[in-house]
Amino acid sequence: MADVRTTGPGPGYAKNPDHYVRVEPSPRRVRATVGGEVIADSTRMRLLHEANHLPVYYFPLEDVRMDLMTRTGTSTHCPYKGDASYWSLAAGGRTVDDIMWSYETPFDEVPELAGIGAFYWGKVDTWYEEDEEIFVHARDPYKRIDAIPSSREVRVILGGEEVARTTRAHFLFETRLPVRYYIPKDDVRTDLLTPTESATRCPYKGEAVYWSAEIGGETFEDIVWSYPDPIPECPKIRDLMCFYNENVDAILVDGAETEKPKTKWSR
Repeated sequence: MADVRTTGPGPGYAKNPDHYVRVEPSPRRVRATVGGEVIADSTRMRLLHEANHLPVYYFPLEDVRMDLMTRTGTSTHCPYKGDASYWSLAAGGRTVDDIMWSYETPFDEVPELAGIGAFYWGKVDTWYEEDEEIFVHARDPYKRIDAIPSSREVRVILGGEEVARTTRAHFLFETRLPVRYYIPKDDVRTDLLTPTESATRCPYKGEAVYWSAEIGGETFEDIVWSYPDPIPECPKIRDLMCFYNENVDAILVDGAETEKPKTKWSR
């Protein structure tokens, strides 16, 4: 395992010595497919953790269908890892350009990157951990989600109206994210809500559907979501509704207004 926190040949470390790059083994079998064809399959995975980035799976190149790959002229530079080379893929009757990269000669601080390669998540059709399909990005083994029932009163104020009040919420605590309050539909003013076509996927919870709210002539788009069929690891939030803390007027818990977080979802 490499945990980089010192200066060295990588010029980025001199500018930001607190930046970290950590490569560690993963015990999970991981497969990637394109056009119905398995392009990589390994039980010797590496998981890269880097400051301000999502985790990334790296395959040993011996476990990649290199016979389907063609090196391209593309090259990128990372001040913390080195120069990356790229490969295109021909599989399933189509070509996917620059789908995989590898640091063939990484900086001295991250020698574990040699001999392994990573795929752009969105250029791969399907990903599997063991025999379960996963979505969006590699799961972080250091991330935790707890959905805990609470009898504390939760009120949601939006557009000057109380749109939800409950003492039956589930408080969802997720590593590095604001507390979310999942509320039974019977305790939400669903008469103010209109379902939208929006949908998002979370690798830890499943696929979410959305509603917009119409209040006082104003539309609050995709302000509330729900997981009608969450993944087995997160069953407690099934069919509960959650408002964006960032974008409502206020959420009050036992009468006290909660702090409004500032996140990438803030409007």
